[in-house]
Amino acid sequence: MTGRLRTSAVLLLLTASPLAARDTIPLDGGWQVRIDPADTAATKAHPREAKWFTAQVPGSVQQDLIRAKRVPDPFIGTNEGAIQWAGLSAWQFRKTLTVTRAMLAHRHLDLVFDGLDTFATVTVNGRPLLKADNAHRRWRADAKALLREGRNEVLVGIASPIRTLQPMVLKEKNPLPGEYDSAYGDEPKGVQTSPYIRKPKYQYGWDWGPRIVTSGIWRPARLEAWDAARLDHVRIAQDALNDAEARLTAHATIVADVTKTVTLTATVTAPDGARQSIERSVTLAPGSNLVTIPLTIARSQRWQPVGYGAQPLYTVATTLDGDTQTRTIGLRTVSLDREDGAFGLIVNGIPIFAKGANVIPFDSFPARVDPAEPASLLKAARDANMNMVRIWGGGYYLDDAFYAAADRMGVMVWQDFMFGGSVTPPDAAFRASVAAEADEQVARLGDHPSIVIWAGNNEVLSGWENWSDRKAFKTAVGPNEQERIGTGMAVLFDRVLRGAVTANSPGTPYMPGSPSTDYEAPTDTDANGDRHFWDVWSGSKPVENYLDSCPRFMSEYGFQSMPTMATIRGFAGKGALDPDSPVMKAHQKFLAGEGNARLRLYLDQRLRPAKGFADFVYLTQVNQAQAIGLAARHHRACRPVTMGSLFWQLNDVWPSISWSSIDHLGQWKLLQYEAKRAFAPQAIVAEHRGDATRVVLVSDATTPIAAKWRITVRDMTGATLGTREADVTLAPLSAAMVATIPDADLFGSADPAKSYAVAELLIDDRSISRAMIERLLPKDMAYPDPALTLRRSGDKATITAKNLARAVMIDMGDQPGQASDSGFDLLPGESVTVTLSGKQMPILRTLAR
Repeated sequence: MTGRLRTSAVLLLLTASPLAARDTIPLDGGWQVRIDPADTAATKAHPREAKWFTAQVPGSVQQDLIRAKRVPDPFIGTNEGAIQWAGLSAWQFRKTLTVTRAMLAHRHLDLVFDGLDTFATVTVNGRPLLKADNAHRRWRADAKALLREGRNEVLVGIASPIRTLQPMVLKEKNPLPGEYDSAYGDEPKGVQTSPYIRKPKYQYGWDWGPRIVTSGIWRPARLEAWDAARLDHVRIAQDALNDAEARLTAHATIVADVTKTVTLTATVTAPDGARQSIERSVTLAPGSNLVTIPLTIARSQRWQPVGYGAQPLYTVATTLDGDTQTRTIGLRTVSLDREDGAFGLIVNGIPIFAKGANVIPFDSFPARVDPAEPASLLKAARDANMNMVRIWGGGYYLDDAFYAAADRMGVMVWQDFMFGGSVTPPDAAFRASVAAEADEQVARLGDHPSIVIWAGNNEVLSGWENWSDRKAFKTAVGPNEQERIGTGMAVLFDRVLRGAVTANSPGTPYMPGSPSTDYEAPTDTDANGDRHFWDVWSGSKPVENYLDSCPRFMSEYGFQSMPTMATIRGFAGKGALDPDSPVMKAHQKFLAGEGNARLRLYLDQRLRPAKGFADFVYLTQVNQAQAIGLAARHHRACRPVTMGSLFWQLNDVWPSISWSSIDHLGQWKLLQYEAKRAFAPQAIVAEHRGDATRVVLVSDATTPIAAKWRITVRDMTGATLGTREADVTLAPLSAAMVATIPDADLFGSADPAKSYAVAELLIDDRSISRAMIERLLPKDMAYPDPALTLRRSGDKATITAKNLARAVMIDMGDQPGQASDSGFDLLPGESVTVTLSGKQMPILRTLAR
């Protein structure tokens, strides 16, 4: 009923305005799905799904099956395996489209699919319209010749991506190296189909997410009716920017089918609402026409990253005969400092130290992501003093709303092209498909001021250069094939994708991959370009190894922890919990489910034994927060050698044990709170190594700040053993080492297990940053009973410590809820008041035994 009502409303609109430049009918209701009758094995195995049932567009057949309770929710328990058959089956989606005589009066009736996942064939009334093979691009075809007055059937057939490619891949003597092998036997080990398809790679499974190989109409679909011409796309180029004015050019692509003179209007609206319009009359030729309109903005206001100023935004509305496209832009310059191997972003002439995290897809099913979630995640990043997120290349290009929110908040975006790590096919047809994808996506996103860098891939080129399985592959295929594949990747990442950025977002830096040196030097080293450092965690090296070097830009480093108890209860249920239970292993994808042993390894190395499962959760979060906090502070102390620190990862794709700082329920782990402290605009870094402590003061401010640093030594009774302090002026955009203090001078003869020091940075006599200095690992410290008390009144809670309390977690238990701060240290006699969400009384946890 809803679909018919919506269609009727649209028909009235079309009837009322048959001469409009373009009319649009959304095709998001009234769909059905079934197994393709040609897939006889699937219809025999699943006869119920061989009959039509309700589908949702945008969406996927897996979502339709879950919604209809044909399969259990793969995010719950150990249900992931029960949905695998859907990705191995062929499907058909159908919709009845009623077409009126008024609609047929239009010269063109285009069916437009913003995303088809992935090998799709579209027919109208049984006649072929288009074939698709790339989930990352839009598909459009004129269906007028196939439509008739009255009822029409649109049928979208989608083949199994695995079954489609597998016969070809199995014939390969040396298939292209991919990412993660399937745990379900649908692909032989080392024989993956994912390298050969343009589809989100994380859906094939990753070490933080499930294997759910989706099929469906995953982005909106619509019917567009137009006549002589339509406005296909508009982008706004910033040609020049200075303090007096900004000179822009509106580049409009107009598709016409006749020679016609039209008027194109561009209207600029300033942040204060002031408007100016410029018209241009042009004569269009049949085909694609590029029309430009020069624009000048006097007294232009610059968009700045968060922490460096405001984010004024302008809109440019471009209109052709009533057909309008509006672009929101920010005026800014950005460049990438690459001198002598450097890797540093310069925005509006200011060298910016990038502080942030990597973002993975929000869900295994993109169409069901809450529209408010992207902005909420960005707000959480900004609230934690982050100024950048990296959109990782194994997912999909996010919706415009994400980038619009980043524009408003001043959060810079590092945008990968969607290549997750597998070696790419060297054939020209593959590159042509990617070229169309890249041109469309950069044209769509290129006007966003928040996007300050594009990267060609995640770990494809560095893996080809450095990984042992890639080296073995190159040996196996021989020098000629190795050169053919390597050359294909060089053309793809150095020419095709670089060209897309140059054409559609000139002025935005591009690197051919991450990590990358732009072909200048060996990749993934401290000396040149960005780094992905995994010796800690993946390599089982000690956390303290983060302090061994100063990379030019650390774009990946990470450490796992358990999610919050509320999230765990959501997927594991109410029973007894054990890290080694089947459900816990099912939601731990590192080392194919055995990653919890790595959690234990690091707990044994650094922290006390757990007192139970909830305490185990707490301790893993403390370990994660301390590890990443140590690394992030070190990177900041390395400025200007190091100019970025992006930890892995900000969010989760499903409820899991992972590297995230915010779990899939949206609950902050202790790492997110620690990031807020580590990324504070001004911070003190105190690194104890060997028998001395190095003290570094960091400031992101663009002006000098008068400050004081102080170190106080205490014993576990709370007695002060010594204090040293000094006034200092924090230089703009700096990290300055102010002291290196031997243990003998700082601690004297105090027992290392029973003493500690507190380093503080004070501005206007207020402590704005604090760091603990301990000579032993936490497991070897003789922490006293902190004797904590908690008083709650409404949504406020005050926690007071009688004695030292390390890493105080405000644990909200099995129900959702969190505190405005957590994971902090309390000195003897200190109190802190926090705001709580959730009505339950929290539990306080510390590192005391």
